[in-house]
Amino acid sequence: MRFINFIVSEVHIQISRKTCTQDINKWGLTSKHPVILFESQSCTYTYLLADKASKEAVIIDPVLETLERDVKLVQELGLNLKVAVNTHCHADHITSTGLMKKKIAGLQSAISKHSGAKADIQLSDGEKITFGKHHLTVRETPGHTNGCVTLVLNDESMAFTGDALLIRGCGRTDFQQGSPKRLYQSVHERIFTLPEDCLLYPAHDYKGQTATTVGEERKHNPRLTKNLEEFVKIMDNLNLPNPKKIDVAVPANLVCGLHDV
Repeated sequence: MRFINFIVSEVHIQISRKTCTQDINKWGLTSKHPVILFESQSCTYTYLLADKASKEAVIIDPVLETLERDVKLVQELGLNLKVAVNTHCHADHITSTGLMKKKIAGLQSAISKHSGAKADIQLSDGEKITFGKHHLTVRETPGHTNGCVTLVLNDESMAFTGDALLIRGCGRTDFQQGSPKRLYQSVHERIFTLPEDCLLYPAHDYKGQTATTVGEERKHNPRLTKNLEEFVKIMDNLNLPNPKKIDVAVPANLVCGLHDV
C-alpha cells in the first residue's frame, strides 16, 4: 500500500520554501489536486483547494511563519480566497488566519464552534464550506481536542483530518479536553466510514509522507486497529512532553492567531 502514498506525493503539488506556480499550472489547480504546503518547524501541512472555473478557493490550517508565501501564492494564481479554516485550535503553531484576513480582502476565518476560538464562521457538524461548484462538509471528530473537525470533499474522494487521524497514528489526547475514548469513536464512526479509497490528508507528518487512504488506516494504523480498551491504554501511557509552543500558540489561536477577528 506504500505505492499509493508514492503516487500521491508525486501527483499532488508540494511546496515548502518556494512557490512554484509553473508546476501548479502544469498539473492544473482544482479541488482534485490540492496544493500541499509545508511548514518545517511544526511539520504542519497547509492545504489550498480551488475551483478551476470560478477561481474560488479555501485554505486549511495556514501557519504564521509561512504567511507571506501563502498570500503570494494566492495572488500569483489569481484566486479568490473565500475561507481560511482551522481544523482545531492548534497547540504547536500559531495560525496565520488573522493576519491573512488583513492582507486578502473578503477572506473569512472558520473554526469549530466547540473550539472556544473566535472566527467569522463558527462551524457545526454537517455545515458546508463552498468554493465554486465544490464544497467541504464538516464532520465533528473530537478527541484530540473538543473542537476538532474533519473536512470532507463533496464527492468523498478526499478528507482533511487535522490531528484526529495521522498517517499510521493519531493526535494525542492528554491536553485541551482530549479524550482517547472520544477520539477512537470519532475516527471509527466519522472517518473510517468514508469510502476505502478516500484520500486522507493530515495536519502533520513527521516522516515525509503526505497522504494515506481510509483502507490503509483501517488495516495498518497501529493504534486504531486495536479495540477501544487497548487504544485507551496506549494513549494514556504515551507520556509525551508538551508542544514547545503550547503556552503561546493556544492563547494566540483563540483570537485568530494574535490578531482578533
